[in-house]
Amino acid sequence: MSSGSRLNRGILGTARFYIARLQERLWLKPLISCVLSLLAAFVAGLADYFISADSLPDISADSIETLLTIISASMLVISVFAVGAMLSAYASASNSATPRSFPLVVGDDVSQNALATFIGAFIFSVVALAALLNGFYQQSGRFVLFLITIVVFALVIVSFVRWVDRIARLGQMGNTISKLETATDSALELLARHATMGAARATAAGQEGTAVYPECAGYIQNINVKQLQEFAEHIDSRILVCALPGSFATPGSPLAFIEKRNIPEKVHAPDIVAEAFVIDDRRTFESDPRFGLIALSQIASRALSPSVNDPGTAIDILGTMVRLFVRWAQARAKNDDHTIEFDRVAMRAIEVDELFDDAFNAIARDGASLVEVVIRLQEALHSLTLLGNHEMSEAAIAHSKLALSYAQRALTLPHELEAVQSVTPRSD
Repeated sequence: MSSGSRLNRGILGTARFYIARLQERLWLKPLISCVLSLLAAFVAGLADYFISADSLPDISADSIETLLTIISASMLVISVFAVGAMLSAYASASNSATPRSFPLVVGDDVSQNALATFIGAFIFSVVALAALLNGFYQQSGRFVLFLITIVVFALVIVSFVRWVDRIARLGQMGNTISKLETATDSALELLARHATMGAARATAAGQEGTAVYPECAGYIQNINVKQLQEFAEHIDSRILVCALPGSFATPGSPLAFIEKRNIPEKVHAPDIVAEAFVIDDRRTFESDPRFGLIALSQIASRALSPSVNDPGTAIDILGTMVRLFVRWAQARAKNDDHTIEFDRVAMRAIEVDELFDDAFNAIARDGASLVEVVIRLQEALHSLTLLGNHEMSEAAIAHSKLALSYAQRALTLPHELEAVQSVTPRSD
């Protein structure tokens, strides 16, 4: 693999992680909108120096002042209302589904764009109105300002209509499940293309060399494999990563091992390697497909609790799980070349059994007493045995046996247990 390909892979992976973090920040788009609003008010004033007033109609300052006053008076109120409605939707999504879905709901593009438009329109109207009343604009500037004001007004109307349609669905269970499915699907697709993040697949050999420990406890959110590759080349060694994204790291558990033992102390090798691991207090979805499956499974478990008693949601989640694993199996079939981009870094790949544990174990346990849920679970696992993937078939059969064991303990009617056994997949 060429150094250029490694560079592109490393940059894209790092950029993808940090862009996702920025999308979770509600202040980013409003800040950009405010800057653009200030520029728009300033650009209108420049029109007086570059556009001849003879070819343009003379727009009265009073008409523009009226429009700007209406916008400035209403946009601040609408912005406050929008923030309140968004917070209610976020709380509803966290309470009805799972708190783990909060970053995805906050990152909703339509809601963020609408809020940015409302705040930007308010800033623009205030700045433009102040400039207009102080004689900053002449005839050409007033005409350009009038056009910009009309465009801003149209953007506000369109954004408001789109936002009202979105906010009505934002906190609903179906919307939250859909966002989780999309995020998990993206992570699984990335896993299918780069099962070891472009590194070599680790062997079953023991962990030897210089151990690297984190300074704090937390979840591993991302690993900069490109940085590890460059450092391994610099010291002419290899690095074995033993903690994957999503793992909980503690100062007593090694993140990685540097194969070379006799490294000069002035190099500070453990510190450099540890810097490649992003550790924080929560998990993220981008590089951690197991987290998405866990969040979906938690929604199903909450729906199966006696206080909620909503088996239909659990059945919907099972359908979502099947779709995710089907698309993952198809993506794996298309990306079976296992190209090694970072040959001096090795890590293990996530096993199919681990993904199935995250997806189905909690549903099998919490839904064991509901025959309709158990039957749907067995049918879902049976459908995954038919995809032609040996690893997935074995994992599906093993989890089917586990679900049947739970059902045998929880179901009391013989005919219900017979119905479950009739759809249970069997190994050949």
